[in-house]
Amino acid sequence: MKDILQDIVSHTHNLGFLNIVKITGTDETTKIDSMADDRTVVMFGETANPQPEMIGVFGMPQLNKLKYNLECPEYKEDATIELMTADRNGETIPIGLHFENKAGDFKNDYRFMNTEIINEKLKSTTFRGVKWDVEVNPTQSSVQRFSFQAAANSEHATFLAKTDGDKLKFTFGDMSSHGGEFIFAIGVTGTLNKAWTWPVAPILSILKIADVNNTTMSLSNEGALQITLDSGLAVYKYIIPALT
Repeated sequence: MKDILQDIVSHTHNLGFLNIVKITGTDETTKIDSMADDRTVVMFGETANPQPEMIGVFGMPQLNKLKYNLECPEYKEDATIELMTADRNGETIPIGLHFENKAGDFKNDYRFMNTEIINEKLKSTTFRGVKWDVEVNPTQSSVQRFSFQAAANSEHATFLAKTDGDKLKFTFGDMSSHGGEFIFAIGVTGTLNKAWTWPVAPILSILKIADVNNTTMSLSNEGALQITLDSGLAVYKYIIPALT
C-alpha cells in the first residue's frame, strides 16, 4: 500500500495546488479525484489495479502530513502501515492509517475524511468530453524550453497555444508587452486557431513531474487542455480549462 500512497502524494500534493484527494474504491476499481482550490485544474485518476485497502468513499486531507509519515526515517525499514476501520450504520468503513516502526515505539495515526465531508469539500465534477484537436507527447527538451520561456516572461501568468502548420507554438505576452514564443512540438496534426490562453504555473508543474515516455498533452479548440500521466501504478488525467 505504501507504493500507491507515495504515488498519489507525488501526483497531487507535490504539485503545490492539489491539497485534498477523494478516493472511491470498489472491488473492481480505485478512483482518485482532486481539484485545485481555485478550480483551475481538475484531476481524475485510476489505479492500474484495484486496491483492496481502499474500499469505500473517503477523503485524504492535509497531504503534507501523509507525505511526512511516508518519508519519515522511523518508517523506512520494516515498518507497518495498517488501515484503520470503524463500524458505522452496520458498515465497515476506512477511517485512517496507522504507522508504526519496527520496534513499536514510534507511532502516528493519519485520519481520513468521511464520505459526507469529502463530498462537500470536493463536489463531484464531471468532464463531458471534447474532441482533442491536437495531441503531442512532450519531450524533456520541450519541457525545459517551456521552463526557460516561463522564467524569461515571469510577468505573464498565461500563455497562448496555437498551431502553425505542423508546429505547436506557445506564446507569452502580446504586442503591447515584453513577450516571447517558442515551438513546443513539431510534426503535429490538427489545428488550434482560437485565442485561448492557459495558466503557466500548474501546467509546467505537471510536466516537470512527468515521465516523458508516458505523457500525453491533448488540446481542444473548444477550450480544454488535458495532460495524461501514466506512472505504472495509476493513470492521472489533469483537465485545465482555458482562460478567455
